[in-house]
Amino acid sequence: MACLHGETTTPVLIIGLDSEIVTDVVAPLVAAGYQTRLGTPTDLTRSRWDLVISAPSIPGLGAMELLAALRRPGADGSASLLLVGTAQQLAGAAQGQGVQHLVRPFESHELVALVQSMRSPLAQDAASLPGLPSAGPPPLPDEDAFLGYLVAEHARQRARRSPQDSFVVSLRLHEFDRYRERLPPGSQDDLWRQVSLLAMPEALADERMAKGKAGDLLLLLSGTSRREAGRRLAALSSRIAKHRFDLQGQSTPMSPLIGYRRLRNTASAQEAVSQAREAAQQSGMQLDLHPMIYRPGASARPPVPREAGPVLAWLARIKTAHALWIQYAVTMALGLLVPFLVYWGLGSIGFDISEGVYLFVVVTLVLTALWIWAEGFLALRRVDPPMDPAQPFPPATAIIAAYLPNEAPIIEDTVRAFLRVQYPAPLQIILAYNTPRDMPEIEERLQQIARQNPQFVPMRVLTSTSKAQNVNAALPSVTGEFTAVFDADHQPDPDSFRRAWRWISHGADVVQGHCLIRNGAASWVAKMVAVEFEQIYAVSHPGRTRLHGFGIFGGSNGYWRTGLLRELRMHGFMLTEDIDSSMRALVRGHRIVSDPYLVSRELAPETMAALTRQRLRWSQGWFQISKKWTLPALRSRHLSLRQKAGVVMLLVWREAYPWVSMQIIPLIAYWAVRAGSLANIDWFIPLFVVTTLFTLGTGPGQILFVYKLADPQIRKHASWFWFFLLTSTFFYAGLKNAWSRIAHLKEWQGETAWVVTSRGKTKK
Repeated sequence: MACLHGETTTPVLIIGLDSEIVTDVVAPLVAAGYQTRLGTPTDLTRSRWDLVISAPSIPGLGAMELLAALRRPGADGSASLLLVGTAQQLAGAAQGQGVQHLVRPFESHELVALVQSMRSPLAQDAASLPGLPSAGPPPLPDEDAFLGYLVAEHARQRARRSPQDSFVVSLRLHEFDRYRERLPPGSQDDLWRQVSLLAMPEALADERMAKGKAGDLLLLLSGTSRREAGRRLAALSSRIAKHRFDLQGQSTPMSPLIGYRRLRNTASAQEAVSQAREAAQQSGMQLDLHPMIYRPGASARPPVPREAGPVLAWLARIKTAHALWIQYAVTMALGLLVPFLVYWGLGSIGFDISEGVYLFVVVTLVLTALWIWAEGFLALRRVDPPMDPAQPFPPATAIIAAYLPNEAPIIEDTVRAFLRVQYPAPLQIILAYNTPRDMPEIEERLQQIARQNPQFVPMRVLTSTSKAQNVNAALPSVTGEFTAVFDADHQPDPDSFRRAWRWISHGADVVQGHCLIRNGAASWVAKMVAVEFEQIYAVSHPGRTRLHGFGIFGGSNGYWRTGLLRELRMHGFMLTEDIDSSMRALVRGHRIVSDPYLVSRELAPETMAALTRQRLRWSQGWFQISKKWTLPALRSRHLSLRQKAGVVMLLVWREAYPWVSMQIIPLIAYWAVRAGSLANIDWFIPLFVVTTLFTLGTGPGQILFVYKLADPQIRKHASWFWFFLLTSTFFYAGLKNAWSRIAHLKEWQGETAWVVTSRGKTKK
């Protein structure tokens, strides 16, 4: 990003690196005072560079070709090349003669030290000569100068003299207001100069930035598309979130709040700046590092609907009262009636596809059963973290996210359970809660607990409407080296944080523990869910982790490296923000571990209505994840073929299975019509008999795995397992498939309302 004047030093050129790696490279170099520039191989011949950082392989160019381009005729021959990649990527790459290797992952100080040693003597000598400009950028222009340039760009855009859009950006720092009154103007200017250095690498020559009067950084992205602007701003947001800023000698993380506005369709340049700032304020409510584009009319009052006639009003009431049953009927028609009509229609014209469909259904159901059996057998092998941590126990933090009106009856029990955790280092406990109304009685009791226990921090998030916003709002106050995220009904085992650190200190980035139901005796629904959770956390999660090589963070009882959680945040616009964060970590190559012996106890829904609301949200959230992350995961360079196969099973097949598994019904119906009656069908085809018995045996077989691996607190209730086997066989398995199909319909209809799971006062 250029200022309103040129640079005074030669930056380090960075080419060919993935966006995730770029952040790891740029942030420490900027902190060390280097200027950086993101470019392409063509930039090698356009300017003089004394150091280039590159991927080991760029399409069409190897390391030697890159070095040859650096040392082209007319160059001084002192340029150096640093190749950054995994050990496998760097194997066989040229080294020596000005070429160095840096193996990922690496520590920031390793990169900085290597860059310092590789800077050409000419560059190092020039930097040390008296009287030369400093390596830092010049002071940032003010907003008036920025507006002068913006007015001219606005006129060009309105006159359509530019083929592409321009965007105005407002970048704020969430924590800045906390320091603003205490920092002298010089320190504030230095902070914004540090931010501007992080914004420079991807800049074009005609782009501008300036210090805004509203305590923000103003940027102009010119000649770009909305998609490219969003990509660049997301990369900038990630760089800032991973960076630690120097504030009067203190290393401080910052949370960027970015809003942007298309310049062409605004009335004036001043309006564009104002609307970009409004979008940044909206980003500040989420704190999820997601750049937010201004949407005209988003804050306006919705139009008043016309009054419907009596017939339409009656139909609307029927639809509202029975929406779920209507959606169920629609999905059953789509899954049963439509396929039957297709088989019958094609068969009537001599094109019978039923045999091929039957073979496909049988093969996929058998493969699914084999997958489930494989998970069960792999889960039998107990895997523990190393007995001793690789590093001493560091400070840790627990974030408890709560919606207080709903969880007021249980929140004090939850907080006291966390205060009983036994951890040999400081343990910070943050209760991040939102409430639509003041609750002075419970809030005063929470403050009293805080006065008695300084490590407990109750934090009301005034602008929050979701768990994601609560977690994001708590992150700037986190002091722990690793952070655990919990729902408000959880009570972790006393040794949980010690066990989690044993995993993290030995290389894990995220550890997902075992969520154990503690109110199974409250109702038949809670009893059923108690066994189901053992199936999920004691068998499926660890079995899938060993089968496919990756785990999943399930939203609670998950332990994160704090830096990674700060970088990724939680996206409140996703219904399952936990799985979304998991996938963002996974595609970047981070390691997620599943530990069934890292136990936290929670409450299950006690009624079928509450369970249905919860599972419909989960199902629709998983569908959103599948749409968003399947292709990025398959394209990720950080995932192996085995892991990508696991992604297909987890994201693609889990969405298709509820529809495929029911196809045997329209197939049999079509065969009965074709044969004249059900009695005329040959039911004893060997393939049909064998595959049916095998798939039907999968459910009881999985229950055996669950009983063997379940926590002793659940396993002592043997009758619960028999009850779960009966309910799962005769209606619950089919009900879960129906929830998934209904969730697909809800997503297609645009229903995204989050219904909070109700809590009881159960203390079991």
